[in-house]
Amino acid sequence: MGGNQVKVRASVKPICDKCKVIKRHGKIRVICENPKHKQVQG
Repeated sequence: MGGNQVKVRASVKPICDKCKVIKRHGKIRVICENPKHKQVQG
């Protein structure tokens, strides 16, 4: 069902306490236990 829940945003910000902001391959991304909170800066 929809599988990949990553949102591409101009600015990423943590949504909840579990969100972690990490930098990978020059991209800023947010990883979280809640798949709806995953974001990547694009």
